[in-house]
Amino acid sequence: MTATLQVPKGKDTVLGLYITAKDAYELWKASPETVKVLDIRTIEEALFVGHPTMAWVIPAFLQTYEWDAAKRKFPMRPNPEFIARVKEIAAPTDTLLVTCRSGGRAALAVNSLAEAGYRQVYNILDGVEGDVVNDPDSVFFGQRVKNGWKNAGAPWTYTMDPERFRVPRAS
Repeated sequence: MTATLQVPKGKDTVLGLYITAKDAYELWKASPETVKVLDIRTIEEALFVGHPTMAWVIPAFLQTYEWDAAKRKFPMRPNPEFIARVKEIAAPTDTLLVTCRSGGRAALAVNSLAEAGYRQVYNILDGVEGDVVNDPDSVFFGQRVKNGWKNAGAPWTYTMDPERFRVPRAS
């Protein structure tokens, strides 16, 4: 599947396995027992933007709430429970399809999973929301409606299933 995909810098992984959201959904449909979709976005993103209906929501990064003036954003930090939580639902022999907003954080998560011994881990390059429309003449300029899970006709939902969410444990 990598032969026809352009892999942008920052979305590349050590395993070199890539897939589009549309193809990821088809792969999952063909073998839902051994193919798992992992949505590694923050809980806030899954709650307010929606998530793939069959996804396991396991944040690889956690949102912080201290403004970084230099970077002009609220930064994220790695979830120290990420690998342990993935191990609760997936064996190293499973095929994992990892998604984030648009493929960048998913690449980091894929690399962490590879380091933990997982070998069939794909980065869903266009993520849940897709890529930004760069055409200044488009009414959608600057919006993430170009591709991605939500724009590919794959099923997604705002409905929460607590059994499919692996949130950090309360301290």
